[in-house]
Amino acid sequence: MYFTKLLTMFLPLKGIIPPMITPLKSNDELDRHGVEKLIEHIIGGGVHGLFLLGTNGEGPSLSYRIKKEFLKLSCEIIKGRVPVLVGITDSSFAGAMEMADYSKAVGADSVVVAPPFYFPATEAEMINYVEHLAAATPLPFVLYNMPMHTKINLTIPTISRAKELGCIGIKDSSGDMANLYMLIDAFKEDQDFAVFAGTELYLPDAVMGGAHGAVAGGANVFPKMFVDLYDAAMVKDYAKISVLRDQIIWLCNTMYVVSPSAARITLSFKTALSLLGICSDEMALPLMKLEGAEREKIASYLDEVKAKF
Repeated sequence: MYFTKLLTMFLPLKGIIPPMITPLKSNDELDRHGVEKLIEHIIGGGVHGLFLLGTNGEGPSLSYRIKKEFLKLSCEIIKGRVPVLVGITDSSFAGAMEMADYSKAVGADSVVVAPPFYFPATEAEMINYVEHLAAATPLPFVLYNMPMHTKINLTIPTISRAKELGCIGIKDSSGDMANLYMLIDAFKEDQDFAVFAGTELYLPDAVMGGAHGAVAGGANVFPKMFVDLYDAAMVKDYAKISVLRDQIIWLCNTMYVVSPSAARITLSFKTALSLLGICSDEMALPLMKLEGAEREKIASYLDEVKAKF
């Protein structure tokens, strides 16, 4: 039976929904105190939701035990203040559904799913996948377009079929502004279907063009900056947009590119949060935390943020 009873309290999804990092003490131990401090830090910045176990949350690298511990603890701390979206992307459909069921059990509001990684799916295979997903998931679902990691770009027919079956939105992390605008245009007639930008710099243009908001990783560290940019875009305050966009461009050219790692942005977020005394900077294998000169660079950039902004 396809999912039909949508949770209406937070629909349509909108605003700034950070892809929260997962604070760890080691590869397979959660930093529980850090989780609480980080949630309060982010929610205190005025965000509109939290996305757990996404790319910045290192979801695919964590054990099911750690994922479940993290989800249960996070939902207990959040207590319904903002919607909780949970990344369940898995190479195994059964594994994804196990996490969907658990997300429902601990009080999450929606699940987020990208194409299964490893085997690149055809369009027909992805449509078949979302049909099975819609029939099995106990929560509303959001699609996650992340071609860098999944090796496919979700098509309009696939997304449209998912929407017919109860999908409530899509996060586009293709990094392609044209692709994002095509999604906005394709679903503009249904404002209950949320289109989110996954690239921070696209936030103001996307929102003014009809997108519902952004899943902005930088809001882990600077939540109010991104909320202010979203608010400015909503009222087309171009002067404020210009100032805030310049701040984010500065972050992209400094803090976000300290490491040569493919996960350099996540590494930078964790390092910055550690330096701010919010949570540990340990990473799940195979990633390694920043140390030495790289950590010192993040510290210097944080000092500059305080001086500049």
